[in-house]
Amino acid sequence: MASYRKYETRRRSPDPKKSVLLVIDVQNHFSAIAKPILPHLLATIHLCRTASIPIIFTRHCHKSPADYGMLGEWWKKDLIIDGTYDAQLMPEIEAARRKEGDDVVEKNTYSAFQNTNLEERLRGMGVEEVIVAGVMTNLCCETTAREAFVKGFRVFFSTDATATLNQELHEATLMNLAYGFAYLVDCDRLRKHFTTA
Repeated sequence: MASYRKYETRRRSPDPKKSVLLVIDVQNHFSAIAKPILPHLLATIHLCRTASIPIIFTRHCHKSPADYGMLGEWWKKDLIIDGTYDAQLMPEIEAARRKEGDDVVEKNTYSAFQNTNLEERLRGMGVEEVIVAGVMTNLCCETTAREAFVKGFRVFFSTDATATLNQELHEATLMNLAYGFAYLVDCDRLRKHFTTA
């Protein structure tokens, strides 16, 4: 989306040989938020597959009160409990994932790196760059992007394949990330880059 170019402080495109696409928490619980960006998200997945970029999906879920952490205090009765319909990936995303047998990382807090083996997996794959897409822009996507940056990964953040509750929160996150953590990308930029790379 061209309007987000105003937030850019730096511009760069991902290197397909060093990148992974992280598709964050596109689950039934967030379907109302994710449906409007689903075409862009599926296009991003397709573009990354075409460029031979590995894809890892995440699924947020809680197995017992022992793993609620601060989310239990913050969200109380709005937690995503493992084994429920809400905890499952949205059908369109699950179909895209299952077709290629992509891995799913389960997480129980905002960051996909916390309490998971994601960092070790990425290091083992030789990944140096992460492309972040999914939901919610200002919570799990943003926290994962910031932590990836702190861990030394170059971060690319999708402007049109991420979403949250409202445009104001979405744009605030893009502005903050572009200032100090991530390069902004969208489907058009990825398409142009991957077809000429």
